[in-house]
Amino acid sequence: MSDARAVSAFSGDFSPAPGPAPAPAPSRKPRLGFLGVGWIGRNRMEAIAASGIADVAVLADASPATLDQARAVAPAAATADSLEALLAHGVDGVVIATPSALHAEQAVAALDAGVAVFCQKPLARNAAESARVVAAARRADRLLGVDLSYRHTAAMRQIRELVAGGAIGDVYAVDLVFHNAYGPDKAWFRDPQLSGGGCVVDLGIHLVDLALWTLDFPAVGGVSSRLYAGGRPVADTANVVEDYAVAQFDLASGAVVRLACSWNLAAGRDAVIEATFHGSQGGASMRNVNGSFYDFVAERFDSTRTSVLAEPPDAWGGRAAVDWAERLAAGRGFDAAIERVVDVAAVLDRVYGR
Repeated sequence: MSDARAVSAFSGDFSPAPGPAPAPAPSRKPRLGFLGVGWIGRNRMEAIAASGIADVAVLADASPATLDQARAVAPAAATADSLEALLAHGVDGVVIATPSALHAEQAVAALDAGVAVFCQKPLARNAAESARVVAAARRADRLLGVDLSYRHTAAMRQIRELVAGGAIGDVYAVDLVFHNAYGPDKAWFRDPQLSGGGCVVDLGIHLVDLALWTLDFPAVGGVSSRLYAGGRPVADTANVVEDYAVAQFDLASGAVVRLACSWNLAAGRDAVIEATFHGSQGGASMRNVNGSFYDFVAERFDSTRTSVLAEPPDAWGGRAAVDWAERLAAGRGFDAAIERVVDVAAVLDRVYGR
């Protein structure tokens, strides 16, 4: 990887193992390593531990204080100071929650060593890097998962089922919105060489994935976008990350998808998150409640009538990680469905004009 300034303790030259070991047998719990145990990594670790489906075997983080917090949750786990040291513990899978610039390199290293991977989004900074990771998983026949967590909300599952069943007719338009009033608190997010982009790759990735996943991944046609930073158009996406973006893309089905996302927008609340599907016989929408980042309602629209499909509470945050751990425990190897993350990354690349 060209730039590993972020969390350099986790970068390095990893040689592939002589050959992948057999996938973990369903008769025993997988042993997992956790690379990066900040808030998001620790949250996923806690969810998997609470499920009882796998053992938290090894923890690794560049921050001693962060590592201590994770050890308080999993005191029996060993610790490691690098991915190489983590893999030396003979784990069956690794959960990666490090800065985006490191994801592809670390995921490929683990997969080449015969270890399954669950990676925080984005899997990589662009479609080419994402494809390289997917190819490594296919080559090693190892399970690869990405934390596209909004798929696992009760709200979106209800909407996807409604759309798939034809209840709202042919979907001809999708409106996607994700405004975060705060934005990231780490400098690497605002370095395009480390992050791969700004609010689009951080927030928009979830919405683009939800739209394509709900519609069963139709081919994407034309893509147009406008990106802003500090209220001014971004002319150089290689050196400036956007904090506001609008984009539109056409689907082979004839539908149009419109996206708006931002960091630090004065939206009058903590967040605005919505995914609305307009069909020839009705509509359906997922939206956050009272500015919450965690509480979502799903609603169906029939003319002027609204009916609720799902509402809080819904503890969805760790479901994607637990789902991956369950499949790993069942002995699952490479799952071709992961190839869709490359399709999503390709749309984002086109939003960025690359």
